[in-house]
Amino acid sequence: MKFFRSVIKTMKETRWPTRKEAVQDTTTVITTAIFFAVFFAIADYAVQAVIKLLV
Repeated sequence: MKFFRSVIKTMKETRWPTRKEAVQDTTTVITTAIFFAVFFAIADYAVQAVIKLLV
């Protein structure tokens, strides 16, 4: 029982993000993921090109 009381207490003390904050955070995560996907795609292409030149 102590565990469940502790969980309820913690849930009440938790500050949940507003809709605006949630949208902003989601946008940041998606933008960052796209950036890294493009970055690694370019890096992969460059490494492949260098390997083709060497082989």
